Amino acid sequence: MKAGQTNYRQMMREEAVKLSDTVCLGVGLHSGTAEADAFWVAIDTLISKSEIFIDRPKGTKHPRFDFIYPLDYGYLKDTSAMDGGGIDVWRGSLSKPICDAVACTVDLLKKDSEIKLLIGCTEEEKALIMRFHNDSTHMKGIMIRKGAV
Repeated sequence: MKAGQTNYRQMMREEAVKLSDTVCLGVGLHSGTAEADAFWVAIDTLISKSEIFIDRPKGTKHPRFDFIYPLDYGYLKDTSAMDGGGIDVWRGSLSKPICDAVACTVDLLKKDSEIKLLIGCTEEEKALIMRFHNDSTHMKGIMIRKGAV
């Protein structure tokens, strides 16, 4: 490997981290459209009709991997996600259980993709979650924000 390749790779990693904090709305799905509004109504309905179960409180070590959860992490009971468990949830410090962002992740070790609901998260907590999902070479994530253009 040439020295220039290392610098290029580092630059690409830094750009990926910057991009992880940007908004990505799928082609044809823009804020204010009926489709976007319906998506967020569906998310709100899922949350209001489900119990949030936190199985990994802030500061808990992952059972198999060497990392600590920076915020409460759990799932919506009686829902299903790609991995066979419930829909994943990050629970922030805000008192109201409002979901105004979701994280879409790709895990190269598990070879899957998931959605994670960010409920009651401050902007600082959202940034922390995105760093958490992008600090590994095996997992990458983007954030989709409610009302983003």
